[in-house]
Amino acid sequence: MTQMPETLLYLFFVVLYGVKVVISIGIVGFLISLWKKDNGIADVLYAWHFMILAALSALLSYVLGTFLGVFPAVSFFLTFMVFIWGIRLSLRVYRRNKGKPEDFRYAKWRREWKWFKTRSFFQVYMLQGIIALIISAPIVLSVMLTPMRVTFLIGLGVIIWVKGFLFEMIGDAQLDRFIKDSANKGKLMTIGLWKYSRHPNYFGEALQWWGLWVVSLSGAGDIWYVTIISPLLITFLLLKVSGVPMLEKRMAQHPDWAQYEKSTSVFIPMLPRKKAESQ
Repeated sequence: MTQMPETLLYLFFVVLYGVKVVISIGIVGFLISLWKKDNGIADVLYAWHFMILAALSALLSYVLGTFLGVFPAVSFFLTFMVFIWGIRLSLRVYRRNKGKPEDFRYAKWRREWKWFKTRSFFQVYMLQGIIALIISAPIVLSVMLTPMRVTFLIGLGVIIWVKGFLFEMIGDAQLDRFIKDSANKGKLMTIGLWKYSRHPNYFGEALQWWGLWVVSLSGAGDIWYVTIISPLLITFLLLKVSGVPMLEKRMAQHPDWAQYEKSTSVFIPMLPRKKAESQ
């Protein structure tokens, strides 16, 4: 097991180069948003924070592994998982936003915020980078801490991650098909995975980070209790801040929302509550 001083040294390097990475990405995103007059670029770049941090960590892991005479196969596999998640999410957001007006959240802030450009830089791009750095901590730390042995925790974490990835991917695909079908215009999405959860894609997103955290336990050593902030933070943000609350506030205007809300679990997929149908 990695000793505490050595682990804290790794954590110091994570923060040092991680801050540089997220600031650089934030500046690029902010400049693009000024050119396009659309803060939606922040959503596209969100996943790139994690992918670049993981890739740089894997590179450092390889360098350290070379000195130790160990090939960090598990570290590269963990990075590969992050890239699968990140590329899918980034491409989906880009295709969804392409050719469309600025997302309703950013458009609202553009109308309401004084000093909009300054606030956008700090409250959208820099804040997003800081959050991404915190969430990616167990990934970056585990990738850097070589060598990592294949353990039961890695297998369990991968299973949890795959389940989360499928939930998010299938939920997003079902929603996209539903929206594209003109026959569904004005209707509420309540079929497929959305029959069992009002936000199956968000549930899948959170589950993936819990899975990655479980994988990271094989490398986080003595500070595993610090890295748990990653899945806790992403789950809190999705449930209480930028995910569920914002969308549900918008969807509450739909005439079928009250019934759907009563019968369907908000987050964790469950069988519909039949009692609500008779109310």
